Parts: sequence; C-alpha cells; structure tokens
Amino acid sequence: MKTGAQLYTVRLFTQTVPDFRETMRRVAEIGYETVQMSATGSEITPQIAREIADEMGLKIVLTHSDINRIRKDTEQLIRDHEVMGCKYIGIGSMPEKYRNPDWIRRFAVDFKEPARMIKEAGMRLMYHNHAFEFEKTGGTYLMDYLLDAFAPDELGITLDTYWVQTAGGDVCQWIERLADRIPCVHLKDRGIVNGQEVMAPVMEGNMNFPAILEALKKTDCEYALVEQDTCLENPFVCLEKSWRNWDTGRRRRGS
Repeated sequence: MKTGAQLYTVRLFTQTVPDFRETMRRVAEIGYETVQMSATGSEITPQIAREIADEMGLKIVLTHSDINRIRKDTEQLIRDHEVMGCKYIGIGSMPEKYRNPDWIRRFAVDFKEPARMIKEAGMRLMYHNHAFEFEKTGGTYLMDYLLDAFAPDELGITLDTYWVQTAGGDVCQWIERLADRIPCVHLKDRGIVNGQEVMAPVMEGNMNFPAILEALKKTDCEYALVEQDTCLENPFVCLEKSWRNWDTGRRRRGS
C-alpha cells in the first residue's frame, strides 16, 4: 500500500505548468510516492502531467475525471490515462439527478458501457463517495444500488473514510464489506475546533486510524491517498503532517 497525495488538497497551486511543477516537487519532497490528479488547470495536459510526475519520481495512480467525458468521450479518456500511466479513472461525485431511489438505477444504465470499455482497456472505473450514499431508503443505502448494479471489476470504490464517518457509518465495517473494491482510499481526519467540525490532517482528529490501517491490510487497497478539502493552515503543511503521522503509524504496525 503506497501513500499518495490527492492534488485537490493543493488545487490553488496546480493551475499553471510552473505552479504544477513546483507543487509536484514539494509533494515528492515531503515523501509521497503517488498522486491523484484532480482539479488541475487546463494547461496541465496528460503529457505534461506525466513528464513532470516522472521528473519528480511520482506516479499518477487515479484521477477525478469529467463526468461527461467518462460517458461520451471514453476512448480518448482511456488514451489520456495511458499517457499518464494511470489505470484508475475516477468519478468525483454522483451527479445530483441520480441521488434518489427513483433515479439511481439510471446511473448504471448510463455508466455500464463506459465501465465495460474501461475494463477492457485494463483499467477500472472508480467511484468516490461522500456522505449522501449512506442515506437509507426503505432499509437500503444508495451505495447498495451501486454495488448491486456493477461487478467489482466494473466499478471500484474510492472509499473516502472521512465521509463514511460523517454519515455515521462504521469505517472499518465498510472497508471489510468493500474489500475487493477499494484499490484506492482517501484519508483525512475529522476533528472539532471551537465546537465546530473540521477536516484535519490524518491522526490529528478523532478517527480511529490505527484500526483503519489494520482493516485496509485485509483488502485489495494499493494506494492510500491523503485528501483535505479544507485546511486551517497552509495545505502543504497539512499534507506534510498527514504524511508524517500516517507513515509513522504504518512503520509501527509493520505495513
């Protein structure tokens, strides 16, 4: 399991080629081995991203890709990921129209064919959760509809551990349930500051990351990607704290 940085954390610093290069240099200097491409500027083409990643000794392992490109420009999107050397093509969030039991089945209708094409290319379509997928209707989660509609090799889950806990779910229980679907996971912590919920660097909030780490060892997880949507301090400082804490925890547990 390699540790990576979700570049959404530092999205303000990835909009131009010079800024992207400097950001990737800093990410590598912290110690990260991999990155997820998300919310980067239009100047950052697949070729430029690959060249800079190679220059910095980083591997691009996952994206959050435009939902319309996934549906309507699948072949070119696959080629772009081949250029980047990236086999996981990610959906960042479910479009709002699907987020109810009446329409959720349309998600499978719309994305089955792209999922098939991506699978045949030796890649995997990935779905990133928030909290709403764990809303129950008649005893069934929206997440259940996704799991029932797609085989594990058609749709993986980029399990965002923070959002599972925010939804009131048992993170380790969901890790166990999705053991063959989570080659990539997102890590950020959930803390309280002045009585308000905040996103925090890994192991600086209240989530049980030692237990999460142990649970992930029993899954197909390849990449643990640090993401912090909002930071109370410099996002590079947050990335460094998360790296240090997670890496120390891994070493203590021999993983």
